Amino acid sequence: MSKNAKPPFRAEHVGSLLRPPELRQAFRQFSSGEIGAPAFTAIQDAAIEKAVQLQEAIGFGLATDGEFRRASYWSPVIDAVEGLAVRPASFSFRDGTGETLGFIAPYVEGKLRRRHGIATTDYAFLAKTVRGAVPKITLPTPSTFHFWRGPDGYDRSAYNDPAELLDDMAAVFRAELAELAALGCRYVQLDEVALINLADPDIRRAVNQRGENPDRLVGLYIEAINAAVAGRPADMRIGLHMCRGNFRGKFLSAGGYDAIAERVFGETAIDILFLEYDSERAGDFAALKYVPREKAVVLGLISSKTATLEAKPDLRHRIDEAARIVPLDRLAISPQCGFASAASGNPVTSADQQAKLRLVTEVAREVWS
Repeated sequence: MSKNAKPPFRAEHVGSLLRPPELRQAFRQFSSGEIGAPAFTAIQDAAIEKAVQLQEAIGFGLATDGEFRRASYWSPVIDAVEGLAVRPASFSFRDGTGETLGFIAPYVEGKLRRRHGIATTDYAFLAKTVRGAVPKITLPTPSTFHFWRGPDGYDRSAYNDPAELLDDMAAVFRAELAELAALGCRYVQLDEVALINLADPDIRRAVNQRGENPDRLVGLYIEAINAAVAGRPADMRIGLHMCRGNFRGKFLSAGGYDAIAERVFGETAIDILFLEYDSERAGDFAALKYVPREKAVVLGLISSKTATLEAKPDLRHRIDEAARIVPLDRLAISPQCGFASAASGNPVTSADQQAKLRLVTEVAREVWS
């Protein structure tokens, strides 16, 4: 399969992979004190090496470390940044049956200051592990450290307004990207959940009820992303994955991109939009009309939440639909999200995951070769 000279590749995946059984066991053993940090790291290293080999064997032009060193997509930030703790979120995950599931979220208990790298050590190991693929690192966005608790998400002795908090968190990520760049990293994906949640009418009402203006938050979160990536090298490609929530197969929000697309697609200083289009919850492709010509779009058409394998003709038809709005040469395909945004993973097997990843590369080869 022909590959682009730079990301995105025609076949993409969002980042996290199912943790193998030995790694899940190691997380439990390390948490309980049965094994120490050196043994835990060795198990993680071995699992990452196998994950990279799998990605390259399937035919991806990129490789991630599967987020195998993380308990969740944002967890490493808690240790790396002074002033953060964890408390229950004010939202719940849900599924089509109406079942809900609570979760924990970051809480700002003091002034934010970067103690050490968030993903720099991860990148260094990944970079020496890949053989031909481009190493991709994933990071959460600044909004992750405000949205889930809103006005109850930060201590007033530290910050009087979310804008101040987001400014400091953007500075943390700006320093992180600078250090990653110095290590040679040129492909970073930012995982953004709050913005697409703010397109959901139910969540907008909930945000209003807690005393915040959803449209102001959209603006603050876009500004924080742009501040976070300011000063990056010109050849560092930044992707923005807009996620509706992904925890044990459940989601947080529903609805299309229409309410936020013009601002988010047009104003964010990123190169690639990773957009979820795996179900009817995601709406249609109409909002793609707001994607500027300089930005690429990765269509998340394959579900990481269910074991059902999508049909190639359906996927090709949907790519054709999207290509009526954004030219085919600016499109790519991926699963809508990772397979394990938290260590527990989604309700799919490793065989399901592998079949879905192979489907991505096969469809990409048929469409773009």
